[in-house]
Amino acid sequence: MTYLLALHLLMAVLCVALAPHLGSRTFAVAALAPGTGFVWLLTQAPDVVSGQQVRAELPWAAALQLAVPLRLDTLALLLALLVTGVGAVVLAYSVRYFAERDHGIGRTAAVMVLFAGSMLALVLADHLLALYVAWELTTVCSFLLIGDDGRSAQARRAAMRALMVTTGTGFAMLFGLVLLGEQAGSYRISTILDDPPQGGVTATAITLILVGVLGKSAQVPLHPWLPAAMVAATPVSAYLHAAAMVKAGLYLVARLAPAFADVVTWKPVLLTAGVATMLLGGWRALAQTDLKRLLAFGTIAQLGFILVLLAAGTRTAALAGAAMLLAHGLFKSTLFLVVGVIDHEAGTRDLRELSGVRRRAPALAVLAVLACASMAGLPPTLGYLGKEAALTAFVAPAPGGLWVLAGLTVGSVLTIAYTLRFLWGAFADRPGVAVRMQRAPMSSVVPTAAVALAGVAAGCYPHGVDVLASGYASAYPAVGGSYHLSLWHGLTTPLLLSLLTLTAGTALHLARGPLAAARGRIPATPAAQTGQDRAAAILVTGARRFTGLTQVGSLPTYLVVILAAVAAGPGMMLLLRVGVPTDVRLWDTPSQAVVVAGLTAAVVGAVAARRRLTAVILVSAAGYLVAALFVIHGAPDLALTQVLVETLTLLLFVLVLRRMPRGMRVAPAPLRALGVVVSGIVGVFATLVTLAVGARHAPSRSAQGYFRRAPEAGGTDVVSVILSKFRALDTLGEVTVLALAATGVASLVLVSGRMGRPPRPGDPQPAPDQAEAQP
Repeated sequence: MTYLLALHLLMAVLCVALAPHLGSRTFAVAALAPGTGFVWLLTQAPDVVSGQQVRAELPWAAALQLAVPLRLDTLALLLALLVTGVGAVVLAYSVRYFAERDHGIGRTAAVMVLFAGSMLALVLADHLLALYVAWELTTVCSFLLIGDDGRSAQARRAAMRALMVTTGTGFAMLFGLVLLGEQAGSYRISTILDDPPQGGVTATAITLILVGVLGKSAQVPLHPWLPAAMVAATPVSAYLHAAAMVKAGLYLVARLAPAFADVVTWKPVLLTAGVATMLLGGWRALAQTDLKRLLAFGTIAQLGFILVLLAAGTRTAALAGAAMLLAHGLFKSTLFLVVGVIDHEAGTRDLRELSGVRRRAPALAVLAVLACASMAGLPPTLGYLGKEAALTAFVAPAPGGLWVLAGLTVGSVLTIAYTLRFLWGAFADRPGVAVRMQRAPMSSVVPTAAVALAGVAAGCYPHGVDVLASGYASAYPAVGGSYHLSLWHGLTTPLLLSLLTLTAGTALHLARGPLAAARGRIPATPAAQTGQDRAAAILVTGARRFTGLTQVGSLPTYLVVILAAVAAGPGMMLLLRVGVPTDVRLWDTPSQAVVVAGLTAAVVGAVAARRRLTAVILVSAAGYLVAALFVIHGAPDLALTQVLVETLTLLLFVLVLRRMPRGMRVAPAPLRALGVVVSGIVGVFATLVTLAVGARHAPSRSAQGYFRRAPEAGGTDVVSVILSKFRALDTLGEVTVLALAATGVASLVLVSGRMGRPPRPGDPQPAPDQAEAQP
């Protein structure tokens, strides 16, 4: 598994290097990474389905025993197959789609491969923080792909909105993950699920995690970023915003549900959000004229549907959720690819401007019908298997009661209606509408057919899907018997509900004219998209103003802010944790008091000085007095180093100050007072922290080893032996640095001396052309 992730990273680098030579064919090379992953996953599938888990660790810091654990179980296998399979197909499809593009090929291909690797790492991660890192990497990739090259203002706004929502909710999720890991005593996901923690802190952690889920999977009221993201290229929409990235939140719910479905906030939040999202997304899809936006709102509705299934906490609902995860990735990516072909060959995706597409691209129409049949839940497709299992899970007594079943039923009616609207809008003949649709090239049709036929093939082989989905669903208790995916369960209530939804959805589509008129009479309500736009504008404006207030180009201001923050934050926490020592002596010998008095006088004099050179000399004096303290404490080597550093620093300052005015600009009194206060606070905190840390005599195995081996190395001065023997290479490096610094200072002295003094008799005269060029 670690090699698969490394392969994606390597392939991203190759895409950037090969793009100038291969053009859009770079996407074919990029497809090798997810394609290889898909093949490897198929070889592991028999063992994983039988109950075994493939584990690996990505080494990080072996000396500290830090590594990123990876785990492939049935749930991870299902999502990984979807991510790699659809990823390889979409990248192959992109060869034709981007054929006429003359810029950004390498960048787009590289980011898409990086996204595939990040999504694969997300579903394989067995560590909460590793999962979060992969989570945010998918967000960054989505931002880059939506914004594209940044030339379009609309694309920039959409990318900003997606980043704001997914990253903002991701921060809340991070807090939840940390709380959960600390409460469980482990950040390994498998360990947490085996022994889940309980209590109020766990409930808070789960609630924060669910905030990240709702944002990532475009649930109400955070959903508007997904339709806005449709400005991205169609392959990006098909992969990220239909098959993969939006599944991240659903995957996290599926991963945590077996252990935390009974947490007090779990079902109320997820069931309510899921049903509301399904209804709102379906209703909004019926009003769209842009085929991609229609599919986007349909995606929102389907994500809400799947969220309800995965959050229910029963075996049948989990089985249906796993099947719908796979089905939705296949049929929705197919439909996005179909829209991409239509848009590319007809020049528009507005259903009011399309006519005759079915005659010009009959194969494309057939593929769209197959995908729409799965989306509508018609046999013998995979979507039908998932829909029947979903209705079965909520017909019996189930979490949420009858209101959830009613919501899913109405949502299914809307699903049928917007599915028919898509087919009618894309392929119906409209009198008086003429569009020049070129024939769809096979290089676009074949990849589209691959995912479309996969959905039908999976539906025709329900046993295989049932085995894969049951491996995950078996973690739940079986309520009302053991349900299995099948094309025929007899004349049951779910079947009757399916027929009812099909009839009602068809009638709703046929009544699209009166429905549009009725919609126009409904008073407009504040849209969530407007709220997100305002929030994004406030965020950007606030960031600019905050930057203008803080980034003022003043070094003293920066130092005051940084030092005050350090003293008030980490310094205070350290003192509270370690404690302030009480057995402190002011000095060991009177000589120390004398040196400290001189040191204090030098510091006060440097602060009060009004000439730069005077201030520099006093600061250097303070440094030399520190060297005297080292001598008193029996560390002549440190004193020598201090003297050398101070001398070199003083020389550099003097050389620079020769070119500057003698006086210093005096800051206003309030600012000077603030500087004095902050300096005093920082000095007090630094002193207390130094004393507190020095008072903690923790045993050190390294120190004992140095003391034991120093005589063997030929000396009794441990510090000298360390510098000359144990860490001789470091000492050589330090000596080299000092030599280079001394050489640089000497060069500056010589050059400055020649440039600063007037010419003397005997100096070489410049050539005539050089003399004229001198100022």
